[in-house]
Amino acid sequence: MKQRIRVAGIVQKDGEILVMKRASGRNESAPTWELPTGKIKFGEQPEEAMDRMLEEYLGIELTEKTELKDVITFVAPSGSSQLSNLYIIYTVVLSAQTKITPTERYTAYKYIKPEDLGNYHLDEASIVALEIEGREAGRANYREVANSATVYVDGASRGNPGPAGIGYVIVDENGNTLSAGGEFIGFATSRVSEYYSLKLGATKALELGLKSVRFVGDNLMMINQMKGLYKVKNQDLIPIYDSIQELLQNFDAYAFTHVKREQNTAADANANRAIDEHFSKN
Repeated sequence: MKQRIRVAGIVQKDGEILVMKRASGRNESAPTWELPTGKIKFGEQPEEAMDRMLEEYLGIELTEKTELKDVITFVAPSGSSQLSNLYIIYTVVLSAQTKITPTERYTAYKYIKPEDLGNYHLDEASIVALEIEGREAGRANYREVANSATVYVDGASRGNPGPAGIGYVIVDENGNTLSAGGEFIGFATSRVSEYYSLKLGATKALELGLKSVRFVGDNLMMINQMKGLYKVKNQDLIPIYDSIQELLQNFDAYAFTHVKREQNTAADANANRAIDEHFSKN
């Protein structure tokens, strides 16, 4: 599978976020709004590519320093095939006096209030990047931006290793719950339970017939391993990881997002409830 590597900027001015419209849609898709995005040239560091892209495409001579926000990976359809994407996300805050002069690459641009972004058709990379930004700022309305369902997953282990449970919650693009539940998996470590929760969430999403999903969890290591940023070296995790990879092949598009624990309470509650219910029956 081919991989596309890009830098993208969450460019902010007076509390609003800059989005651009391409001169033509990518591949067979219709034109969409997106964050300013560019390639990394040979020999460039990502931050250098970001500064160059803003100057070349938008005519911005930066005096502000760009800051690394996150690295995201996802698979999305590209024509009749699938394309693996790795986007390095930066944040840039412009002064009120800064003006942009876009090249012919873009036909339009807007500064949009975060709460209004749900009214615009955004590309997949921008959706994921803005969802990260929105969650960290505590904006629940970013779920409206997503064009796909969200699968929240979490694992619990009392003793690490100890009695372990897994939980999931699946919501649609409007935040309506499609499915939720949990299972007791016996004695396991917390890291094993996290991976089993992801496997359960993916399985349930496929049972619902979902083809485009975003997986959300509060275990940063697992999310980064699923993004491909870190390799899975633990022998107890490799079989579960491999089985999840097989499940992912059944989706047309998927992405992974890390959130704080307090933003994943429903899946956590289902995991702990599964442990409690197991012992209450025995």
